Amino acid sequence: MLPPGIKNLLYANGAVFLLLFLNQTIGDYVFRLCAFSPQAVISSFAIWQFVTYMFLHGGFGHIFFNMFALWMFGADLERDWGTKEFLKYYFITGIGAALFYLIIMGTSAGSMVGASGAVYGILIAFALRFPDRELIIFPIFVPIKAKYFVLIFGGLAFLLTFGSDGSDNIAHAAHLGGMVVGYIYLKFWYQFFKLKSGLKNIFGKKPKNDLKYTKGGSDKTEYYRRVIDELLDKINRVGYLNLTEEEKKLLEEGSKYLREHNNNNYH
Repeated sequence: MLPPGIKNLLYANGAVFLLLFLNQTIGDYVFRLCAFSPQAVISSFAIWQFVTYMFLHGGFGHIFFNMFALWMFGADLERDWGTKEFLKYYFITGIGAALFYLIIMGTSAGSMVGASGAVYGILIAFALRFPDRELIIFPIFVPIKAKYFVLIFGGLAFLLTFGSDGSDNIAHAAHLGGMVVGYIYLKFWYQFFKLKSGLKNIFGKKPKNDLKYTKGGSDKTEYYRRVIDELLDKINRVGYLNLTEEEKKLLEEGSKYLREHNNNNYH
């Protein structure tokens, strides 16, 4: 099943594309207002375009390959990080890609649309998180490790950003920007996350075991409800894999107890 962040992004991009495709008049207006235009951002302070451009696409092939890559490389990241962290990263890299495009190309550059900048951010994150996972890419059909696949794409984005004449109408600078911003963010975020987790382990409150509740069944039920709710919130923020072994064990014990003693099941 699709994780919720990926699913909602697919729905949103698909709905916008279908709406604008069916009504050309509305489509032209929305593209003029919401595509990322460096000149409009600087002269008219159209800062909303840093976000809105990611939901516009120039054709079926454009949206198909972006959404396919988002699903292919993003689903495991969202399951690993949690939906909140994944969506935060997605929009940070998308906004960063537009900013990079503005800085590199200047205000004379044409308007830009598409989720490619954020998708390239997803690519670099996938390579850092699963570097040795083998991919089968059409039409080569030869296994290639994720770290080499993304390295090739990053190299091409760099060469085309500074070596292309722009005649292909592809925002290579945004592709490169998504990867650069993603790499920088992950390196700093990962160190911050480790520091924050370490401080929580030292100074934070840890879930207690259930020994003090052995005399009263209702107290024990309320305890497990509260603790499991806290753990589920943490899973939503950072993913199941970032739970400690103690927390995983407590989640399993609490779920089992509530299934056996309560009508409200926790899974």
